[in-house]
Amino acid sequence: MGDVLAGFHAAWEFESDSVLIRYQRGLRTPKLLSALGQRRIPLSAIAGVTLAPGRRGTVVLRAEPRPGADPLMEAAAGQLKEGSDPYRLVLPAERETLAEYYADELRSRLTGSGPAERFLVDAPEAPLSFKAYDGKASFDGRTVRFRWFWTGASSAKWKAGDQSFAVSELSGIEWRSPEVFEGHLRLIDGQDTTVQPDQDPATVVFGLGYGPVHESLPFAAAVLAAVRGRGASTAVPAAAVPRRDPADIADRIRHLGELHQAGLVTDEEFTVKKAELLAEL
Repeated sequence: MGDVLAGFHAAWEFESDSVLIRYQRGLRTPKLLSALGQRRIPLSAIAGVTLAPGRRGTVVLRAEPRPGADPLMEAAAGQLKEGSDPYRLVLPAERETLAEYYADELRSRLTGSGPAERFLVDAPEAPLSFKAYDGKASFDGRTVRFRWFWTGASSAKWKAGDQSFAVSELSGIEWRSPEVFEGHLRLIDGQDTTVQPDQDPATVVFGLGYGPVHESLPFAAAVLAAVRGRGASTAVPAAAVPRRDPADIADRIRHLGELHQAGLVTDEEFTVKKAELLAEL
C-alpha cells in the first residue's frame, strides 16, 4: 500500500507485509509509546482490525495482535492502560471514512489467526536497565542482573547478594504493573514463586517513581523474548565486569554491619559477604 495514516500520537505506514508504526515524541504522548519509538508489526501477527468511536470527537483504529505474537503484549498480560496501548491509532472523527478504508484494506490482507507459535514482533533490543525500589535491573541480551540498593532491599536480598540469571536458566517472567499494588518484575527460574516479592532474590519491587511502565515493561518483553529463543542473534556481547565504586562498597559494608548488629545476619554470613564485597574493589 505504501500509504501513511497519521493520528494524534502515532503514524501508521502501510506496507505490503507489515505496518510500520512510528510513535511521536512529546509531553502529550504516553511515555511507553515515546520509549518504543517505532515498531514493525507483520500482518501475520495481526488477528483483526477494529474501528470504533473514541472520546471527544475521535475515532480509534486498532489492530488486534494474535495471542503469543508480541512479547510486549505477552509481558503486559492485559495490564496496559488504554492510552498506552501501542496498537491503537486515535484520529479526528472527520477522518473516519479514511480510517475505515484502511481498516478494510488491512482486513483483506490478514493471513494469520489463533495463537502464534512464536513471537512475530521484535522485542526492544538490549542492553536495557531500570531502577526499581530495591535495586537496579540490567539486561545485556544474555544475562539479567539485579544489584540491590541498601536503602530499599530487604535483609533477605542482602543475605542472598546481588543476583545474575542467565537466560538459559529462566522459563519466563512475571510483570506486575507499577501502577497497581505490589508491582514487581519476577524472573521465573524454577524456584518457589509464592515467596513475597520483597523477599525473593529473583524479583525486583516497584514503587512510587520506581520501575515505571515505559522502562520496566520493554525490559520484561526483551527478557521474555530471549527466554523463548528470540533475541540471541541481536544480543549485545557481555562487557567485562567493571570495578565497583569504593564508596558504593563502603555503603554496602556499612549496611551489612547494621544488619549484623541487629541480629539479622550471622557472624559467618557477615564475614563471607564482607569478603565478597571487598573482593570487588
